Amino acid sequence: MRHQKSINHLGRTSSHRAAMLSNMASSLIMHKRISTTIAKAKALRGYVEPLITRAKIDSTHSRRVVFSYLQDKEAVTELFRDISVKVADRPGGYVRILKTGFRLGDNADMCIIELVDYNENLLNVKDTTAKKAVRRRKPAAKKATDAAVEAPVAEKAPKAKTPKAVAEAVEVVEAEEVTETPVVEEAKENEAEEK
Repeated sequence: MRHQKSINHLGRTSSHRAAMLSNMASSLIMHKRISTTIAKAKALRGYVEPLITRAKIDSTHSRRVVFSYLQDKEAVTELFRDISVKVADRPGGYVRILKTGFRLGDNADMCIIELVDYNENLLNVKDTTAKKAVRRRKPAAKKATDAAVEAPVAEKAPKAKTPKAVAEAVEVVEAEEVTETPVVEEAKENEAEEK
């Protein structure tokens, strides 16, 4: 049973695991995407995301801390120069794991781990898809008011046939304290004539 065992040791000693994650993190930073097993990718995600967060603050101390993990000057330079600028406004979640299937030799679950802001294909797809407009119904009282106000603007509306709808529209308009339009005045006259 694996109760409370939060670290996946990946079948390696501590020093071997640290060296492997350091090399994988450097490769991910330099190439922006690498192919590996899902278990290693999940371990790498927890290793590299704090380093990217640390790179947002470009100071000597931050560079030294990141270098102590990566042990690669080119990767540290790439991280602080390019990647930190691109992820400056992102509050976490810098890498994405995409499952790719199984490896032929040993049937291991394989995946691609990549930096989110560097996948141009997915970024272009998001930009081209337009958001679908959300259509909501207006409340019944608002519909009556809108219809009463907008009808004479388009063309002279015939006299209303239902006095209740006109009375409700008049009450709504009076409650909103809007200046009376000719339609509202006409509706009042119609109401007075019918009484």
